[in-house]
Amino acid sequence: MKKSSDSIRFETRVPLIEVMKGNPTTIQSDASVARAAMAMCRDEVGSCIVLHDDLPIGIVTEEDINCKVVAKDKKPGAVLVNEVMSTPLITIRSDKTVRDAAHMMIRNRVRRLPVVDDENRVIGIVTVRDILTVSTEINELMNDLVEINRLEEIEVGVCSRCGQMSDDLRRIDNVMLCTSCREEELLQ
Repeated sequence: MKKSSDSIRFETRVPLIEVMKGNPTTIQSDASVARAAMAMCRDEVGSCIVLHDDLPIGIVTEEDINCKVVAKDKKPGAVLVNEVMSTPLITIRSDKTVRDAAHMMIRNRVRRLPVVDDENRVIGIVTVRDILTVSTEINELMNDLVEINRLEEIEVGVCSRCGQMSDDLRRIDNVMLCTSCREEELLQ
């Protein structure tokens, strides 16, 4: 944790491999859009990574299918995924962090990043939702830690309830209480 003049900032380097989803839905570049849609429905996902010779070359999303096939009244079984996929494919290496992925998504204006190994083979996928989930969890943990530290704060001063001087004041519900007043608080 770094403390600046006005705020506490928590920095973390969560490895991407810990939040990505493994075994993402993939499809060969010469498959039909209908097969891609079936695979997405089967796996309950919104995209398929398009492969050629087992290497990622593009991604086809629900939006691609809706805008480039359905809206143009084309038959999904007659259109190949390589005709409607989004390219170039932006990928991220598995040794990167969640922060790296978030920056890459922002910079490239994408919501999904296939995660690749050193040989450029797809091993997972990370989405904006995955990043938001881990960010929310970290924020909740930080709030809990800050609250715990507030509760453990011991100060010397005047009790807010009885007005007596004490060397064992603790913050309870945002009020500094001495030992006697804290005990009374617990009995109520």
